[in-house]
Amino acid sequence: MSVILVTGGTGLVGKALQHILAIEPEGSRFGKKAGEHWVFVSSKDADLRDSAQTMALFEKHKPTHVIHLAAIVGGVYINMKRNLTFLRDNILINDNILHTSHVLGVKKVISCLSTCVFPDKVTYPLDETKIHLGPPHPSNFGYSHAKRMVDVQNRAYKEQFGCNFTSAIPTSIFGPHDNFELESAHVIPALIHKCFLAQRMCAGHSKLPISSSWPYHIENGTSFVVGGTGKPLRQFIYSHDLAKLFIWQLREYDSVEPVILSVGEEEEVSIETLTDAIVRAMDFKGEYVFDTSQAEGQFRKPASNKKLISLIGNFEFTPFQKALDETVQWFLANHARARTDKRAEV
Repeated sequence: MSVILVTGGTGLVGKALQHILAIEPEGSRFGKKAGEHWVFVSSKDADLRDSAQTMALFEKHKPTHVIHLAAIVGGVYINMKRNLTFLRDNILINDNILHTSHVLGVKKVISCLSTCVFPDKVTYPLDETKIHLGPPHPSNFGYSHAKRMVDVQNRAYKEQFGCNFTSAIPTSIFGPHDNFELESAHVIPALIHKCFLAQRMCAGHSKLPISSSWPYHIENGTSFVVGGTGKPLRQFIYSHDLAKLFIWQLREYDSVEPVILSVGEEEEVSIETLTDAIVRAMDFKGEYVFDTSQAEGQFRKPASNKKLISLIGNFEFTPFQKALDETVQWFLANHARARTDKRAEV
């Protein structure tokens, strides 16, 4: 019997894993296999910053394998405000997961990193050999350094104890069950939520306070304000596709070397193009404007998925607009109970 413990199991990627395991044919490449027992845990089960609680969680479930998704995360604005919190909390979480896995003899651990681990000044496209070639972007250096250290720890555990610890580096993830809180969300869920609020405002169905203290107030005749210039480029990966790639990595990849999990670098999307796609998906009839006074992080950070494709073979990614439509439809059906800022849902 294999027991696969998924930390952060009720978040965006954890929910996607549950979805894929439920819909894929049993015994298929991405479906649940005989002899597998999957356990999805959240912060309600244990505070992974605490070593004793982490040990108790592992002793309870006795995992043979771990997919480590749990992290303190957020978009560019909250990262800029809380670099120390993101650094310290994530270092504690990651160290407890890896050390407990080593002590209890877990056979394999896959940790989820991020493309923000890469240096700010680096030649593109990004690939797995460039992680440690310089400091990360200053906007999220706390989170970036904490995640980068997982790769260092994996190599040290491999060298000293022979542990089968590795990591995945997804590009920007989105999908159902994302965090749609306006302050802490990443760009896609934040824009979906802001467009939803603007739509309600235009339709006269909202009692949202329009004042100088409200961060999403009407400007220039519109209630949909997009931070930045709209020019930065991002590679987005649908959470359902990423879930399949994690299952592949769990079963078929055993090197300590990290793997970028992403669509191809030619699939970069500008924030303006993304906003237009959200407007179409939500059938928004109003207008939007860019607030160029707001920070927007790195201009672009294209990542190569050549290593992934060479290893996994033929893999079909969900077309971006289809994945975005499914995400929007999930949010519209679930916004009352989705992870949102309840102050905004007056």
